[in-house]
Amino acid sequence: MQGATPVVLPLLSRGDEPVLVRGLPSAALGRAPKPVSARRAEAARWDAPDSDPNDLPAQRWGIVAPVGESGDAALRALIPLVQLREKEQGAPAKIYRVGAGMDVRAALAFRDDVYRSEDVPEHERPRYLLMVGSPSECSLELQQVLAQGAFTGRLHFDTSEGKPDWGAYERYSNKVIEWTSRKPEAPPQALFYVARDGSAATNLAAERLVSPCAKKAEELRAAGQLKVGQITHLRYSATGSSALVEGLKSVAPSVFLSVAHGAGAPEGGWATSADQRNKQGALVLGPNVTLSADDVRAGAFLAGGIWFSLACYGAGTPSSSVYHPWLSRLATEGLYPADDLDRLVRALPQAGEAPFIAALPQAVLSNPEGPLAMIGHMDLAWAASFSDENHYDKSRASRILSTLRAVGNGSRAGVALDALMRSYREANDTLLADYQAEEDARDRAEPHEVDIERRASLWMLRNDLRGYVLLGDPAVRLPSPT
Repeated sequence: MQGATPVVLPLLSRGDEPVLVRGLPSAALGRAPKPVSARRAEAARWDAPDSDPNDLPAQRWGIVAPVGESGDAALRALIPLVQLREKEQGAPAKIYRVGAGMDVRAALAFRDDVYRSEDVPEHERPRYLLMVGSPSECSLELQQVLAQGAFTGRLHFDTSEGKPDWGAYERYSNKVIEWTSRKPEAPPQALFYVARDGSAATNLAAERLVSPCAKKAEELRAAGQLKVGQITHLRYSATGSSALVEGLKSVAPSVFLSVAHGAGAPEGGWATSADQRNKQGALVLGPNVTLSADDVRAGAFLAGGIWFSLACYGAGTPSSSVYHPWLSRLATEGLYPADDLDRLVRALPQAGEAPFIAALPQAVLSNPEGPLAMIGHMDLAWAASFSDENHYDKSRASRILSTLRAVGNGSRAGVALDALMRSYREANDTLLADYQAEEDARDRAEPHEVDIERRASLWMLRNDLRGYVLLGDPAVRLPSPT
């Protein structure tokens, strides 16, 4: 790697302008912090390793809901969906209730003491977990911990004023139920879209992610290893969102990968927290052009499909960014631009404000003619997820292709996300093994040379992959025409 060459590029915009937040130079990599999790804290554990992961009666389905009236109301709104899953699995759905604001330590305790309680037989423990409520009610930390060993998704819907939208929960439930019996008229497609705004980040993603994914998908389709009818690149237009909306209007339920900048804070920050919740994470398609919640709230848009969105804050915004302490230190040392750090800070919830799910996925999932699930990022989304950690100029598109392939071949959305999480677990284990080797050499008073750039690349890869979450019921899958 060359010292002046950016090694990682995020997909963040200032307001609705595709202005790239600059990548990190090689010199910055040596400052990456050590992961704080214990070595095996997030090791995957399978409750039914000898069963098909898509077999709902074998794997079971349950809900994680916040304590209190909000959780009660969400459970009432989801009664039709709960009844559907109970009928499919032939057993009652397990309901867990959790408190607000769980950090990683509390999330690990819940997983070990409650979810994996010895009082519950393994065959009755649900592998599919639908979390309901906002990240302040059911924390992002809990979702990320449970995703390493369970198939986890989240549903949360609120109004533009930030109040729960129980009608949206009901619309989503009804949509899922409808598609369990509705047969598409055509086979699914694998759809690809890049907002070609000319920025370095989208150009890089087109070259190292979308093109390799599309090429390999065509090879798999021709060999009968990907069950889609065709591979389609959707048309890009910098003048408006109508071309994208029109391209997804009449397609059969399909798997869709999109790449775009995610809208961040404008210069001077957001005017109000409501403005931030309604606009942050929208897809920036060009100067003053976004795909926003209002564009997908009604009307056909990837109906019955599953969407993988690569964009900063595409799924939502956390209370704090995992990258903020590192980038702050780099800015102090002159290795990261202070104005880019300020932009990151402006995008995060301010004092007294809560983390949130982006308005765009809320709108499209509550749309009766929208997709069944969406995978997106809850932080800055970087090119690390599809780049080789040892040779940054080499593509590792296979990480994301594994998720697209699982969806296209009929796996449930939670299984598809887990295909990506396997790459996270591998990066996490490799990174911590590297630290362990250093500590072992120190204990033996032996020399040990640390590859600082590789270690930091692994840190970036680990955290980039960990930021992806599933929104929607993890048990949904593409409807089959047969």
